[in-house]
Amino acid sequence: MSDMQKTLQQEVTLSGIGLHTGKEVKLTMKPAKENTGFVFVRTDLEGHPQVEADVNYVVATERGTTLEKLGVKITTCEHLLAALVGCDIDNAILEMDASEPPILDGSSKYFVEAIESVGVVEQNIAREYLVVKEVLTYSDPATGSEITIIPSDTYEVTTMVDFGTKVLGTQNATLKNISEFKDEISSARTFSFLHELEMLLDHGLIKGGDISNAIVYVDKDLTPETTEKLKKAFGKDNVSIRPNGILDNLNLNYPNEAARHKLLDVIGDLALAGVKIKGKVIANKPGHYVNTQFAKKLNRQWKLQKKKNVPDFDLTKEPVFDINGIMKLMPHRPPFLLIDKILELSDSHVVGLKNVTMNEPFFVGHFPKEPVMPGVLQVEALAQTGGILVLASVPDPENYSTYFIKIDKVKFKRKVVPGDTIIFKIELIEPIRRGIVHMQGYGYVGDAIAVEAELMAQVAKNKVD
Repeated sequence: MSDMQKTLQQEVTLSGIGLHTGKEVKLTMKPAKENTGFVFVRTDLEGHPQVEADVNYVVATERGTTLEKLGVKITTCEHLLAALVGCDIDNAILEMDASEPPILDGSSKYFVEAIESVGVVEQNIAREYLVVKEVLTYSDPATGSEITIIPSDTYEVTTMVDFGTKVLGTQNATLKNISEFKDEISSARTFSFLHELEMLLDHGLIKGGDISNAIVYVDKDLTPETTEKLKKAFGKDNVSIRPNGILDNLNLNYPNEAARHKLLDVIGDLALAGVKIKGKVIANKPGHYVNTQFAKKLNRQWKLQKKKNVPDFDLTKEPVFDINGIMKLMPHRPPFLLIDKILELSDSHVVGLKNVTMNEPFFVGHFPKEPVMPGVLQVEALAQTGGILVLASVPDPENYSTYFIKIDKVKFKRKVVPGDTIIFKIELIEPIRRGIVHMQGYGYVGDAIAVEAELMAQVAKNKVD
């Protein structure tokens, strides 16, 4: 399975009404180049200002997630973003001639159908992931809401909702794989409680709500006064309550539709973290505030992961070369052979490993009371790993040796001591020409860089006696 970035095959347009603004809006979703992410463009404003779907632009979370950049707002963006993530898209330009996407039926269903009508196309750059290595949690003591993410090979989401009302007790919903989004989650519609709806109507805040885009849970008595307000709002001659406690403006798609819609909201809000996620999200009583606070936490984690640039390797996997394979390629021998395994090898990169033990001969004389691996030997180990990259590409490696020409920008970031495992990653800075190899090397211990250097070496044929 290829894991390249994806975008829309061509543009597609939808029109409708914004839920809170009540304004007619035209939304055009367009293809975007690699590494664009999701970018909103306000075509109704001068200069067509852009607002990236970035959690750092979140300014409000009441009744939906609102982004603002340089005074330009995008409101209630979560259902559209959930559809894009649910359709496995990475990059899209979202042009709108108002601040709020159309609410349509209050779910993501019509966005998904529009995307599927034009198709999704694979792009030329691989995806990056925030790979969750440790449990992360955000909780809001005021509401009892909590979101946790734990390590997982795929992006999974579970939501649990408990509204403390008889009509909508406790519900939960689970998405095991994002590929199930369309069938399991996309058609779950937004909902509100009667007491909230009444307050929103009184404040003129729900102008685009019609009879088909919100489930209303009746959590109070339907007084004649409230009934009149609702008749007017829904444009109906009569309003009544169904046996399952919802207004008769529509039928439920699922018994747990509220929990599924909350899951849809979580996916839309976490899209603002700006990176695809590998982890299992467990959200208890989620809401836009905790979702976006948690997205900020994930975004910070992602920036940290990128800064550290720590590769993720399965150390239990069969190596490309074990010690015997290395000795076939290289002239070095113990005690001066400083790598134990080659884990990865391509035309342009190599990854090697060294287990540092107390038995290393250099510990005898290098600070014997507090053994530290000499920095120059760490650089030598980097160079030997780089040597494998070169020697593996020639048919008779035993007839060649690699020699340093230049070492540059060397930094030692932490001590390497007995018991450490160093992972060396070398990448070519430019293609090998005339036996000259120019490479960038990093040595990692755990999730920290221990050593880094830019190396240049010459590959030369051994002189025959």
